[in-house]
Amino acid sequence: MDPELRTQGAERGVPLRVRLDFGYDGTEFSGWAAQPGLRTVEGELSAALTTMLRATEPVRLTVAGRTDAGVHARGQVAHFDPDPAAWAALPGRSERAPHEAAASRLRGILPPDIGVRSVGIAPAGFDARFSALRRRYLYRLCDEPSRADPLRRRDTVLAKRPLDVEAMHAAAQQLLGLHDFGAFCKRREGATTVRTLLDYSWHRAPDGVLEATVVADAFCHSMVRSLVGAVVPVGEHRRDPEWPAGVLRAGVRDAAVTVMSPHGLSLEEVVYPQDAELATRAREARAVRTLEG
Repeated sequence: MDPELRTQGAERGVPLRVRLDFGYDGTEFSGWAAQPGLRTVEGELSAALTTMLRATEPVRLTVAGRTDAGVHARGQVAHFDPDPAAWAALPGRSERAPHEAAASRLRGILPPDIGVRSVGIAPAGFDARFSALRRRYLYRLCDEPSRADPLRRRDTVLAKRPLDVEAMHAAAQQLLGLHDFGAFCKRREGATTVRTLLDYSWHRAPDGVLEATVVADAFCHSMVRSLVGAVVPVGEHRRDPEWPAGVLRAGVRDAAVTVMSPHGLSLEEVVYPQDAELATRAREARAVRTLEG
């Protein structure tokens, strides 16, 4: 039997789970989630996997973070559960392992705006979405037209006015911690907006562009772009650095908070615990969080 299947315990009826690490230029996609009649990252990946595995039904994927239309990713992670026999057959007559054959075949099938970094058997208990400890996003803002790089136009947003990066950083730091971020999210029926914001920092990169690093255990819909939009007025000196924290405490969406353009945003990294802790982390993440008191 294929050693990868033995590792997964397929001979004991344990499902085979495969981890996929990849990235994409989100410009031409209508987001991650498959939608009828629209080009999406999930749609392209599912079609490629279905073709590769010769599956009779579309291959279903679970992703670490469901990005919106136009948002990019360098460090996206997903998992899927292939038929073990189809997986074992991928190398054909070659001596490659199935995961090596899968990575090579996917790179040949997928369009150039999706790049496969690695494919491998997932450890027991792994769930691309719920096992994650944290996600790290990057947002790029150019506030000086002379510094605008035409080669970075797809991942950098042009600001309307010069920005005070120190004031933006000071405002961002006041949002850290465990909070209900409902003021910065598009609420969904039955979904919590309680999140732990682990890092939100601004700096001016060597190319002169402002970059925000935003890290949380999880994000709700439009949260990162709203967090950026909350501190831009501070950088323009139209609001004081305490204003975004006041919006957070108010708990309702404020019309003065702009949901920023998606193309400046990129999912850079998803971090997981040690293999032995994956299942426990997944159980914890599935629990709906609330704020006591």
